[in-house]
Amino acid sequence: MREFDSVGVIGKRNETPECRATLTRLLAYLLSRQREVYFDASSGRMLGQPPERVLAPEAMGERCSLVIVVGGDGTLLHAARAMAGSKLSLVGINLGRLGFLVDISPEAIESCLDAILSGEYTEEPRCMLAATVTNGTGRQDAYVALNDVVVHKWNTARMIELETYIDGTFVNAQRSDGIIVSTPTGSTAYALSGGGPLLHPSLDALLLVPICPHTLSNRPLVVGGGTRIEIRVCGFDQGQGNVRVSCDGQTDLSLEPDSRIYIEKAPRALSLLHPKGYEYYEILRAKLGWGGHPPSSSRC
Repeated sequence: MREFDSVGVIGKRNETPECRATLTRLLAYLLSRQREVYFDASSGRMLGQPPERVLAPEAMGERCSLVIVVGGDGTLLHAARAMAGSKLSLVGINLGRLGFLVDISPEAIESCLDAILSGEYTEEPRCMLAATVTNGTGRQDAYVALNDVVVHKWNTARMIELETYIDGTFVNAQRSDGIIVSTPTGSTAYALSGGGPLLHPSLDALLLVPICPHTLSNRPLVVGGGTRIEIRVCGFDQGQGNVRVSCDGQTDLSLEPDSRIYIEKAPRALSLLHPKGYEYYEILRAKLGWGGHPPSSSRC
C-alpha cells in the first residue's frame, strides 16, 4: 500500500463560496489525518496559507505523493497537463457540472478520502497525448493533453483543408471546420459532440473525429494506441491561415504556413484514483441520463 504522507491540493481558479468552503473542509480533514499539505497559488491564497505551503503544480511531483483536485473536469485537465510525466496520482472532488473525471462529491470528502488514504481505492491509468507542432523553419513546440488535441478554424466562416497521415501513410484529405484527435478519456468530451463513439478508458486506442466535414463519407476513425498521427493544413496561400491547435480546449497555438502537427500517445499515463466501487458505466448512466426507462405508452 502506498503511503500518501504529503498531499497537494489544486483548486478551481475562480474563487467561489462553494470552492472556499470545500477547500476549508478538505484542509481540516487532511490535518486531522496528520498529512503534510501543499497548495497551488489560488488555493493557498483563498485559505491564507504561508508561502512555504504554496507550490506550482509542476513542483508538486517532487514534494507530494498524491494530488487532490477541487473543481470540475477542466481543473483536473489543467492539473494533468501541468504534472504530465510525474508519477503522481490524482483524486478529484467535483464542483463542476458533468464530472466525468472528478467523481467525489464535497459531502463525501471524509468517507471517500478515509478509504483512499487507507489504501482502499481503484487505480485507473488514463493515457495522454503528446503533440508536436513544427513550422517551415524547423522550430518545434511540444504540448500534452488528456482529452484531445484539436486542429480547428477560428475567426472565419470558411472551412479549412486538412490532410491526415497515419504512421506516414496518407489516409484522407478533407474540407471541414477541423479535426479532433482524442484519447478514450476525451471520447466523452468534444469528440462526443462531434459524433464520435464512446471508448472505454482501458482501450489502447486513439480517436479521430472530423468537425462538420463537407462530405458525409468522412466519418470518425478509431486507430491503435501506438499510432503516430500527422495533420497537415493545406491552402495557406488561399487565405487558409486562420487555423489553430488547441489542447484540452485550454491552450491555443496559431499555426504558421507549412506547419505540421504530430500527435501520439504520451510516454507516461495519468493515474486517477477512485473510491472502491467506482464503475465507469455507472458514471455514463448518471452523466448522460441513461438511467431512466422509456414511458410504457406513447402520447403522440
